[in-house]
Amino acid sequence: MNYTVPAGTRIGHVHLKVTDLERSLQFYRDLLGFEVQQHYGDSAVFISAGGYHHHIGLNTWYSKGASPAPVRAAGLFHTAILYPTRKDLAVIVKRLIDAKYPLTGASDHGVSEAIYLDDPDKNGVELYWDKPKEQWPVDAKGNLQMITGPLDLDDLLSSLTG
Repeated sequence: MNYTVPAGTRIGHVHLKVTDLERSLQFYRDLLGFEVQQHYGDSAVFISAGGYHHHIGLNTWYSKGASPAPVRAAGLFHTAILYPTRKDLAVIVKRLIDAKYPLTGASDHGVSEAIYLDDPDKNGVELYWDKPKEQWPVDAKGNLQMITGPLDLDDLLSSLTG
């Protein structure tokens, strides 16, 4: 029997194992701008955008002081954080550049523009915005044709002055 998940279904939050809560908060709260919703003792914290109960959970339950997960092992590739507009993405990119935080990539996927970086525990993070659906690349049959091309960061940042 075939089943299709309902169209309104969303992925609500991600929970990350981290080695140091305060160091992770300096990244997610102080640099990316998420708001703390609740500390759960001294081993976890829940953060969000806009007052939601949590978009990201950070915990040290099994990972306090541990090494980062190996890159060449099964596990989470990255957490993707969707910004509402291109200008919102440009704002955070400028913050990262001004803070001299290292980016690991920047791509135009046809459907979205994205930048990539690692959090302090080497968890991959994608920051992106979706282009309007009518701009998504499709073939002659209407099938989606996502790409991975270079992202023009200067053009993205120019949206801050426009």
